[in-house]
Amino acid sequence: MAADGVTGTVFEDGEKEVLSDGVAELYSAVGKLIKFFRERAGYTQKQVAKLTGYSEDQIGSMERGVRTARVEYLTVVDDLFNAQGALKVVADDVMRAQVRMKERHPAFNKTFTSVEARALEIHDYSTLDIPGLLQTEAHTRALYEMRRPWLSVEQIEKWVEARRARQEILTRWPLPLMTWVIDESVLRRPLGGWDVHEEQLRHILKIGEIRGLEIQVMPLGSTEHAGMGGPFTLLTPPGRPQIAYVEVQHVNRLITDPEEVRRMAARYGTLRGQSLNVRESLALIEKILGER
Repeated sequence: MAADGVTGTVFEDGEKEVLSDGVAELYSAVGKLIKFFRERAGYTQKQVAKLTGYSEDQIGSMERGVRTARVEYLTVVDDLFNAQGALKVVADDVMRAQVRMKERHPAFNKTFTSVEARALEIHDYSTLDIPGLLQTEAHTRALYEMRRPWLSVEQIEKWVEARRARQEILTRWPLPLMTWVIDESVLRRPLGGWDVHEEQLRHILKIGEIRGLEIQVMPLGSTEHAGMGGPFTLLTPPGRPQIAYVEVQHVNRLITDPEEVRRMAARYGTLRGQSLNVRESLALIEKILGER
């Protein structure tokens, strides 16, 4: 099920995943096919929405490859667009891709990772944990091992590998514009034990040396803090307006309402101004390492 709307959309399943095995490219190609046959048949997205029961937002997302093309939708529009089976024939491939997707990532996380992998800008504010793109493998595994209810060893390994695959964005060229604001409490919480945490902090320092990636720390002693409402991420997809993402207890919201996103972007700018600058932030991480 997916509860859809332009504002405050809650996605629970049925979304596409960006993996290193070509799933993203498949969904993108299928979306282009759908758009091609729709336009050839002379339909607008609004007309198709009325005829099929899918929202314009859903249809647009499927055509852009941002959302998994539903097998049922492919079947319906194949007939509607007189595609002569061209859309029906890819349904099996879409189903297999969905299986791979569900095995690799937690269901609550799929929409976010799909947009993140293509984003031109990523800005993240973290209050509870090290941001996913900055995590070491040992830190990620420790997080999943302490999850309650317990996860199976097999599931932990799949999710650790999925997190590693997400981090391939850090090797992309050109790099997206990426910034992070991390609460100091996160950096002082030795999840997984000190050895794991020390490796994690040193990894953050290493990432902080990469030109174009900026890491800032919100100090515990700050008397001004615009982010008490919790963590969030801002993403800018290619050719699309900036969107926001929030996640709490595996319930997530992908926010596209321009005014709500504008407020969150302004809040993030304020947070950066209230935080230590990049040089001061890396120095604080060095200081935390030296306190052990």
